[in-house]
Amino acid sequence: MSFITKFCIFQTMILVPFILGALIQNKLESGTESTKKLIRVNLICIEPLIVLWSVWGLTLKVSLILLPISGLALALIGMIAGWLMNRVLGLRGKTKATFLISSSLANHGFTMGAFLCYLFLGERGLGLAFIFLAYFIVYLFLVIFPYSGLVSKGQGYSLKFLKEYFVNLQNMPLWAVIAGIVLQVIGIGRPQIYFPIDIFILIAVAIYYFTLGVNFNMIDIVANKKENVAMGIIKFMIVPAIAFSILPLINIDESMRIVIRIQSYMPVAIYSVVASVLFDLDSRLASGLFVVNMILFLVIVLPVIFLWKNRLLGVVM
Repeated sequence: MSFITKFCIFQTMILVPFILGALIQNKLESGTESTKKLIRVNLICIEPLIVLWSVWGLTLKVSLILLPISGLALALIGMIAGWLMNRVLGLRGKTKATFLISSSLANHGFTMGAFLCYLFLGERGLGLAFIFLAYFIVYLFLVIFPYSGLVSKGQGYSLKFLKEYFVNLQNMPLWAVIAGIVLQVIGIGRPQIYFPIDIFILIAVAIYYFTLGVNFNMIDIVANKKENVAMGIIKFMIVPAIAFSILPLINIDESMRIVIRIQSYMPVAIYSVVASVLFDLDSRLASGLFVVNMILFLVIVLPVIFLWKNRLLGVVM
């Protein structure tokens, strides 16, 4: 199966579950609890297998460490920009936390950023994109999820909270990262067997976008106009501008530079919705921000990237 075919299938597995979730949301007696259970199935049973297999098979080189560091830097730049923008918006409590999380997390993965890296740079770009993504699971489970849990419970960091957080089955993907690294360090190679990673990814993606559809309401797009405009400014102006201003100061391989440029334009990630549902934040705001941000990217930003690819990315196709 070609990469393009896989991508088309993955996009279908995004659209169909999202529409299905939107259609049946009014028929679910307890939509939030149902979607929480589905998300936990992903986090406990499916994602750990994907993460362990991927991390276990990585070829780690010191020279590539700047890629995940850059991914983390883009996430933190988005978070800081969201915090500053909130000074204007005046959001509070769970709504503020949801906006900050959406500002920070971007779609750097297979369904957008990694695929564009493949289109512009071929298989090398895809490989570099997956190394770039190495920051994500650690950042999600050590920063975003703990922050979401604290806001949800209305408390600060404590030893009791940390113990409850880390000794929790829904953090299995984080332990899978650690297990994969340990296996590499002690010299146990990944077995040369067939592992249906594409199928597991399809299932995980379908579950997440189904939960997005269940929590999405078209009214939220109109109700959160200021938040949507602010998120568009953060994702498509502030983050890329800072990334482009810093990159010339860093001495790195040109392919790595292009991957970082491409990833700096990515819209809000589905995990912002996952976090808001899982920790009882403002899931309707998260869903609205995700959908509107993705539409703005596909309709406006992506065509601009292709039209001015030489100037924006430094690539010739």
